[in-house]
Amino acid sequence: MTVPDETEEATDWTGRPFSCQDCPHKDLRAGGRCVLGRICVRDARSRRIDAFFSKNSETAGAYIDHLYFEVRALASKYASLFQIVRLMSDREPEVRAMVALRLPLARVKDMRGDKDRAVRIACALRLDGADLVAMAEDEDEQVRLTVARRLDPLVLPMMIGDRAPAIRRVAASRLPPERLFSLIHDADPLVRRDAAERIAPDALAQLHDDPDLRVRFVVADRAPREIAVRLINDPDEEVALRARERRDETKSQE
Repeated sequence: MTVPDETEEATDWTGRPFSCQDCPHKDLRAGGRCVLGRICVRDARSRRIDAFFSKNSETAGAYIDHLYFEVRALASKYASLFQIVRLMSDREPEVRAMVALRLPLARVKDMRGDKDRAVRIACALRLDGADLVAMAEDEDEQVRLTVARRLDPLVLPMMIGDRAPAIRRVAASRLPPERLFSLIHDADPLVRRDAAERIAPDALAQLHDDPDLRVRFVVADRAPREIAVRLINDPDEEVALRARERRDETKSQE
């Protein structure tokens, strides 16, 4: 089997092929820290650029003003914090997002209102406490989803009324069981199911006639016997089967 030569596809970010003849990093080649087609800051491929900076982090600061945004983004991953501060206002969101993942939290706080959601998601991954709570009403669902996954469960109830079912599902999966009562009556069946899987079994009596078979299956599986057996004639065979299994399991234990 012939292994393709990676150097055959070495093109820069403008799409033009290049060689090592005029490379400013010739001194790094001898130690295997710069290899055309594999470890190269001039290459268009981000993994090759990243490989270069991971082996030569001391050079990253010299590239934070590069014309190619991938180079700036990856350079900001390795350059010193003092050097990347000015990239907080970089024209490319990918660069700003990388900066948000690295800067001290006081600086990240200033970026949480960025116009691009990728940057705001990066901020939500870093911030805590009141600064994170302040992002719970972000206009973008993916930002709020990140917030919901990171909020302290004690303050997460503030998001149980979020307009996005995916976020209410996160709340159902993270809130203490005693805080799930409102979610078992949610308009979305998957939210109700997730809440039903964690709420106290006795509370499942309220869901034995739920219109969604996935919710009723949880009832048949988790509810106390006297509730589960109500479903032995359920129109869905899987639900009815699980209810009958619960009935028979209980009899065998008597």
